[in-house]
Amino acid sequence: MAFDYKKEYKEFYLPKAVPGIVTVPEMNYIAVRGQGDPNLEGGEYQASIGLLCGIAFTIKMSKKSSHQIDGYFDYVVPPLEGFWWQDGVQGIDYAHKENFQWISLIRLPEFVTREEFTWAVFEASAKKKQDFSGVEFLTYDEGLCVQCMHIGPYDEEPGTVDAMHRYMEEQGYELDTTDRRFHHEIYLSDARRCAPKKLRTVIRLPIK
Repeated sequence: MAFDYKKEYKEFYLPKAVPGIVTVPEMNYIAVRGQGDPNLEGGEYQASIGLLCGIAFTIKMSKKSSHQIDGYFDYVVPPLEGFWWQDGVQGIDYAHKENFQWISLIRLPEFVTREEFTWAVFEASAKKKQDFSGVEFLTYDEGLCVQCMHIGPYDEEPGTVDAMHRYMEEQGYELDTTDRRFHHEIYLSDARRCAPKKLRTVIRLPIK
């Protein structure tokens, strides 16, 4: 059976719909950086998802190629994630999505080294006749955070975020977003196939 990160690491991918404290270890990701409204049809954000998936599935399907990755195990490609911020804003201003700066992400299995990642970029570029030069190998040590499962439309996230702020303050913590620590979301639902009221999104905020 394929290894499923969501099931094996429920503390990171399946939190309760109430805020809680978690310490997230260092992980490696496929990453694409960009800016602008993620809902813009044909925009940078939508293009980034195609780039991420191109690399993710090149690595997953390497088992059927002549290139065998040392330590490979069969796995379910982890969910899409995103780091979000806006210059000059502490937190997130949901009313001005056009000002979003973001890093779109998919977690990498532990057996993927920088060298294997470079192979996957060349392989995907050659097979798909597409430019993958904007894709990078990103290591992120997230550390201490408050997180919560948000159920419902993305535009209703501020209510969940407000509850997370109240919780962190009650527990003696404060928000710690910096140029290296971000508002983090993990998308467990496919918005193209799921009713907005049923969307499940993990929201994670750095604290100190």
